[in-house]
Amino acid sequence: MADMDRRSSSRRFGLFTLFIVPVAAAMLLYRLDSFDPAPLPFHDYSPEPIVVPKINPRLLQESEMIGVGKLLGAEDIAYHSGEHVIYTGCVDGWIKRINLNDSTVQNWTFTGGRPLGVVLSRHAQLLVADAEKGLLEVTADGKVKPLTNEAEGIKFKLTDGVDVGVDGLIYFSDASYKYSLKEHLFDILEGRPYGRLLSFDPSTKETKVLARDLFFPNGVVVSPDQNSVIFCESLMKRCLKYHIQGERKGLVDKFIDNLPGPPDNIRFDGDGHYWIALAMGKSWIWDLALKYPWIRKVVAIMERYNMTPNIQKNAGVLAVDLEGKPVAYYYDVGLSDVSTGVKIGNYLYCGFVTQPYIIRLDLLQHAASATT
Repeated sequence: MADMDRRSSSRRFGLFTLFIVPVAAAMLLYRLDSFDPAPLPFHDYSPEPIVVPKINPRLLQESEMIGVGKLLGAEDIAYHSGEHVIYTGCVDGWIKRINLNDSTVQNWTFTGGRPLGVVLSRHAQLLVADAEKGLLEVTADGKVKPLTNEAEGIKFKLTDGVDVGVDGLIYFSDASYKYSLKEHLFDILEGRPYGRLLSFDPSTKETKVLARDLFFPNGVVVSPDQNSVIFCESLMKRCLKYHIQGERKGLVDKFIDNLPGPPDNIRFDGDGHYWIALAMGKSWIWDLALKYPWIRKVVAIMERYNMTPNIQKNAGVLAVDLEGKPVAYYYDVGLSDVSTGVKIGNYLYCGFVTQPYIIRLDLLQHAASATT
């Protein structure tokens, strides 16, 4: 009987040790880690989530893949209507050129960094926001020219989105002056505003900071009336409007918030709509992490040990009108890291941060349907 009691006591002690030791180790690791996330200012959010009148939850299922295996991390897309080709920057540092007639992929020019946002100027020169090299210009024959890589004495760490006005002024974002692209998750988890919206004047070579203290500013687009710049603030799940003309010149207003997920790039289609790429859909786990800094610290520790769970799904593209009102939402449970959505004719082209292809959806054949 005594032996049975000893074995039972030993078993309970063993089970207790199996539980308490990992917990104690985790608590110690948490206490010793210097990473210090900050609370996020969600108090100025709209009280109600957005309502989208039309949806298509089969974006991946109903799309065709282009350039499979040749377009790893095609983060943004720029369309040349005269040649019917698109340009995109990939993980390998190459700007790829894709012929939309036959979907052939060409290694066009090498930046030596990580090209993200791309846009064509009126003179058919490609402007590139390269995360590592800064703002670049690529001539029609593929020659790469650095434009700027710092502002106010602070180097860019993550040049991200870019667009250009009809006057030639270039608007772009530096998502973080503290963290590089490889470290971008820690910028998001820390929850402090290290991002800036900037402009570059090719005629004077002047770089200006237009808005500072931003939470991972990402995609940038100039409004069709040239009065404002709409830019995505990924961490805050919203898009803001910076006024470049008019009575509110130099001020920032809300354009749309309470998005289903973090926005990446935003593009205007020339037909009255902006298309906002969402890296993931709504996630209660991620919403809790944004609300509670201690959860973000746990995630940061897990990331250091390559233990971060994958919670990204339902990524897609949200179409909104010129006032920021939702029109249609295209997404898919099997999609993650959608980084851009560009409407070309009757097709929606989507790029990704991590996938080795882009996708193309026929918007006439697979139009979004009214929600009930």
